[in-house]
Amino acid sequence: MTTNTQKPERIKIFDTTLRDGEQSPGAAMTHEEKIEVAELLDEMGVDIIEAGFPISSQGDFDAVNTIAKRTKNAVICGLSRAGLKDIDRAAEALKPAKRFRIHSFISTSPVHMKHKLQMGPNSVIEAIAASVGHARRFTDDVQWSPEDSTRTERDFLCFAVETAIANGATTINIPDTVGYSTPQEFYEMIVDLKNRVPNIDKATIATHCHNDLGLAVANSLAGVLAGARQIECTINGIGERAGNAALEEVVMALKVRGDIMPFTTGINTTLLSRASKMVSNVTGFPVQYNKAIVGKNAFAHESGIHQDGMLKNVETYEIMRPEDVGVHSSSLVLGKLSGRHAFKDKLEALGYELDDQAFQDAFKRFKDLADKKKHVFDEDIVALVDDEVMRGHDKILIRALRVSSGINVAPSAELTLSVDGQDRTAKTTGDGPVDAIFNAIRELYPHEASLQLFEIKGVTEGTDAQAGASVRLEENGRTVTGRAADTDTVLAAANAYVNALNKLLVKREKRAPETLTVAR
Repeated sequence: MTTNTQKPERIKIFDTTLRDGEQSPGAAMTHEEKIEVAELLDEMGVDIIEAGFPISSQGDFDAVNTIAKRTKNAVICGLSRAGLKDIDRAAEALKPAKRFRIHSFISTSPVHMKHKLQMGPNSVIEAIAASVGHARRFTDDVQWSPEDSTRTERDFLCFAVETAIANGATTINIPDTVGYSTPQEFYEMIVDLKNRVPNIDKATIATHCHNDLGLAVANSLAGVLAGARQIECTINGIGERAGNAALEEVVMALKVRGDIMPFTTGINTTLLSRASKMVSNVTGFPVQYNKAIVGKNAFAHESGIHQDGMLKNVETYEIMRPEDVGVHSSSLVLGKLSGRHAFKDKLEALGYELDDQAFQDAFKRFKDLADKKKHVFDEDIVALVDDEVMRGHDKILIRALRVSSGINVAPSAELTLSVDGQDRTAKTTGDGPVDAIFNAIRELYPHEASLQLFEIKGVTEGTDAQAGASVRLEENGRTVTGRAADTDTVLAAANAYVNALNKLLVKREKRAPETLTVAR
């Protein structure tokens, strides 16, 4: 009997959280937040980080440029359309990187060529040759994508791919731009490209699958089984519309099911939970409780039958260890008598690494919270740390707040804001205490943004639970979501509104030209 000692093939992980993920309505990140996410992606072992779309705005250019300077290991990628100015701008932003990639794309489906590009097939082929050839002037690592490839006529798709490779593309990315494909169909398309494109052996095939039908991860894995060796994905699956293939899901699927998918990645999976929390915080997009791998309930068992099985053998109901994705199985409940050591251990278990000042601030907030609550749960700690850590660069801060409300009492709010270091105070009324607070904010910092959503949810259970507030603002097509948590519901609402307003200020500065459209 012989034993197969061949090493599993390596699959490259291309993360586009900072580019496609940020295109989710309301998911815009500040410059500092982008840098922090990029640093964690690099530490986690992501092979290629698509840091942004440099020509879209000065803010995106600056973020890509800074990430290019700071990243230690990953290849840094910038997106560009087929225009030569796009490619020049991307190359300029990426220049400081140790290793960089230019990613150019153009639509190839009949509906896109006719209605979006207003170009014929011959003109598209000419644009592919020109753009890829131009990108090769700056780097030998050029990626090309046929946008809407899964609705592209197969003969034309093969010719377009062949043209891109002939002009120097080293990675051919196949985007299911509108999430239209199914696993079997996507598999057959990759096989078809491998069989029909004569120079396909000179390039790596990649997948970029959207989740409109809930099949992004399945399609990506089908592509790998067919011969793709790079997967484009995002943390928590964020992205346009229903999002992209979730990085944590494709990585763990390959790890857990190595028996039928003999592939490996360079991802340190113990950082997946930490990355999920960070991206959720900076975008304001909560992770659904039953989300695979990183959801709150992914390793939770409430059913008596399940609990009985788990006590006898964890493999009865768990196909992976929670530690493998950075989730600790302990359910330690902290309270007001807990000390710094226990709090630090809990933070590390939850995936946080704070500097000394941030830790002291978080510990003080924890002790204040513990004095108000009988039990402090993991979700409480996550809420209070996230509420503090990510807001060190805000231009608008709440200094003081007093609210009056009750029967036969006109709801009013007396609010002091610090705006660029200067304190301003106003006293206003409203239909309720929250309305009065929001009126005060608008008086102290006048703006045209309209309130699209205000939502309050309990972070944990009980009358002493923290309230989690979400505020969505919209201004001239720009949408942002602010979040905050506090045992005082009205203070949580005020902090959420101010958080959204701070994000809007950042988004005003980085608004892309109206002509830019990226919907790969």
